[in-house]
Amino acid sequence: MDTDVAIIGGSFAGLSAALQLARARRSVTVLDTGEPRNRFAEASHGFLAQDGVPPGDILTEARRQLAAYKTTNFLNVRAKEVSGSIDTFSIVDDAGNALSARRIILAHGVTDSLPDIPGLAAEWGKRVAHCPNCHGYEFGGNPLGVLAANSAMAIHHAMLVREWGPVTLFLNGMAEPDAGTRKQLAERDIVMEARIVEAVSSSGNGLAMVFETGGGVEIAGLFTQPRSRLSSDIGVQLGCVHMDGPFGEILSVDEMKQTSVPGVFAAGDIARPAPNVPFAVADGAMAGAAAHRSLVFG
Repeated sequence: MDTDVAIIGGSFAGLSAALQLARARRSVTVLDTGEPRNRFAEASHGFLAQDGVPPGDILTEARRQLAAYKTTNFLNVRAKEVSGSIDTFSIVDDAGNALSARRIILAHGVTDSLPDIPGLAAEWGKRVAHCPNCHGYEFGGNPLGVLAANSAMAIHHAMLVREWGPVTLFLNGMAEPDAGTRKQLAERDIVMEARIVEAVSSSGNGLAMVFETGGGVEIAGLFTQPRSRLSSDIGVQLGCVHMDGPFGEILSVDEMKQTSVPGVFAAGDIARPAPNVPFAVADGAMAGAAAHRSLVFG
């Protein structure tokens, strides 16, 4: 099979890119396994005209609309190997099928690695989240927690989350901040809790944070900073330059979402330090438009 552009990853960034290309009457093939990063979230927030809609419903409708464009093709497979160069890329999926593409857009996203605390994963996307802009409003100004998982970001995270309610910063083994930082936290009325968190459990309309030494506290919701890893090594296979982001490795791109490899673009959480659905959609639109421009002008 031949296509103008192969998009590896069919969540918000990938489908947004596909729409730009389909409307340019270019053949586009989306390879996706149906496991978007935000599949654990009950609703997507902060996305214009889709606020509060389950992310799966948004993606289903997006695919339905894209299917109306006859040059769009969906493959429910995982891209396993990619080789070649601009105009002559070859993609092999996990079933051994091959696809040729002139351009590639990487939009396969990242996978989160949560702290290994019993009960935390079960609440991920419900009462445990990473982005207060996406999920803070729903907690209604009630007591919140920030669980330190990435020490470089924990203080910043706690300062930000304080906008949505009273905050307890659970250091959970992280070294106590210096005097100047403690003063900043106190000025924001942020409480520091040094005891190690043994477990997290549902408690009525909130969460119970249980300590190793016994006892605990109840909060309405918890924010943490999971480490993330790229969900595919295809960027490595192609030789794309990677860089360190605040939560994990990401691909380096320019303002047009072009990677360091000619003909290869990247969009969404794999190519920006701040993950967010509206940003992913915008990135995808840019990557799709840039890939089309590349096909026209070389």
